[in-house]
Amino acid sequence: MRRRRFLQIATAAALARPAQAQTWRGQAFGADLSIQTEGAAPMAAIRAEIAAIEACFSLFQDSELARLNATGRGPGSARMRAVLALADRAYRATDGAFDPTVGGLWAALAQGRDGAAERAKIGWQHVEIAEEIRLAPGQALTLNGIVQGYAADRIAALCAQAGLGRCLIDMGEFAALGGPFRIGIEDPAAGMIGTRSLSAGALATSSPGALPLPGGSHILGPRGERPHWSTVTVEGPEAALCDAASTAFVLMDKDAITRAGRGMSLRAVTLVDFEGNLETIRL
Repeated sequence: MRRRRFLQIATAAALARPAQAQTWRGQAFGADLSIQTEGAAPMAAIRAEIAAIEACFSLFQDSELARLNATGRGPGSARMRAVLALADRAYRATDGAFDPTVGGLWAALAQGRDGAAERAKIGWQHVEIAEEIRLAPGQALTLNGIVQGYAADRIAALCAQAGLGRCLIDMGEFAALGGPFRIGIEDPAAGMIGTRSLSAGALATSSPGALPLPGGSHILGPRGERPHWSTVTVEGPEAALCDAASTAFVLMDKDAITRAGRGMSLRAVTLVDFEGNLETIRL
């Protein structure tokens, strides 16, 4: 789940009791992670949760997802089914622009192949989620566009359960309890072009220039769509849906983004075009 991140902390409002402020830094999902808390974070539970998420969704180890892709079927853990349900919601809200079945195409392009055979297998509508999870023949899933947000939500829930009233979780996407926190928006071409204030919610970003693949971007249009935007930042109540939305919105025009954002109960979308112009849509 490696990708460069173009949403970063520009400034964070001072914690109410600096003597109790703590920051944890680590790595997972192929990225640097951090958690800023007011008070002691439940680090044993957080580390266990991060390990469990990687064991379920990593494409770079013997995970549940890797086994599902290899065999085309699996029982589906509760964690897997929860993320697939969120992915299905994003697929429907974005009219198919968010489609985890681009996984086979992504792998083919990363390996330098043309991906024509894998492109023909794309189609979330062919994935069966019942007593068993079944992929259509030749399909493979990638959940990179939603799992970092899911991880941020899970860590935020653990912090809330521990009674922490104010913290900022950066799992590649942001989740905040309390606030406000100032988050900078940085475009790969235009640099730092703005900031957003985040309180009690989530913020996620996607940029097609973050990780080029042979022949184009790592954000793949399931129907061959090309990116409309250089960077998309999404704010909403849940980091997982913000993560999925930011991925899909890169491929969508402004009217479609507005409709989908309202359907997903998001708060705002900031768009940066390929000339560096910034616009925020309030939903």
